[in-house]
Amino acid sequence: MTTPPDAHPPTQRIVLGIVLRVAAMATLACLSALVKWTGGKGVPVFEIIFFRNLFAFVPLGLYIWRTTGFEVLKTRRPLGHMARATVGLFGMVCGFTAMQHLPLTEATALQFTSPLFMTALSALLLAEPVGRHRWAAVAVGFVGVLIMARPLPGQMNVVGVTLGILSALGAAGAMVAIRQIADTERGPTIVFYFTLGGVALGLVGASVVGWVMPDPQTLMLLVLAGLIGGVGQLLLTEALRNAPVGVVAPFDYTQLIWAGVLSLLIWGEAPHPLTLVGAVVVAASGVYILHRELRRFRAGGN
Repeated sequence: MTTPPDAHPPTQRIVLGIVLRVAAMATLACLSALVKWTGGKGVPVFEIIFFRNLFAFVPLGLYIWRTTGFEVLKTRRPLGHMARATVGLFGMVCGFTAMQHLPLTEATALQFTSPLFMTALSALLLAEPVGRHRWAAVAVGFVGVLIMARPLPGQMNVVGVTLGILSALGAAGAMVAIRQIADTERGPTIVFYFTLGGVALGLVGASVVGWVMPDPQTLMLLVLAGLIGGVGQLLLTEALRNAPVGVVAPFDYTQLIWAGVLSLLIWGEAPHPLTLVGAVVVAASGVYILHRELRRFRAGGN
């Protein structure tokens, strides 16, 4: 579903792609806030995952109906979808749990480490060439992680930071898995089976840890989380349909701005200065890795 980096769509489509990407980041920040809020109301993580994926089928189903048609759900790679869902849902469980232990801004900032892990995993699992420039960017990025984590006595939230990093690792692994099946599977197909896996995981997990009956307001917010999650995924897809990934991907970091605003408005939590410094370092590393990746794609080098 990505646009080739050497494509040159009209200027108005590029602007639309950027707007859609920024809107997706705002939507995903709202989803994170809803996850943190409902978790604070005592809803278990697996139950949140169930609602997040079940109601995501509403916008996803409408999108498939209006664009590709439901024949897109035919797949030749069921095991590939299973691997992608397993790794991605591991990241989702860790990420949703991390939000219960960390301020929203900090949990969001840790997600930015995903491109760093993806570079390393691509080299290890896909045998893709990774030159010294990108390895250096990965190393600098992890310095940014240390800055955000504040590994000093009494300052580091070990559980939250560990879960946040594991979440980013899961997201990176999911992207690597997507690369392995993207030659035959279309974007809506991959999203559909991941969402289906999320519903199954939520049901099984909730049956094990217990189901908590939410009050009407919390139930409404859980449904809203699912709808917003589905819309956010579709906005990401549409952004890539209108503009090259190299143009829109740097705008992913606007999610930190939305998360900071929501965290301040809802919980009165201002981001820690070191969280912002570390996030800038990680973001710069991620953008540089993207730049080198696109340069390698065009020139066939490292």
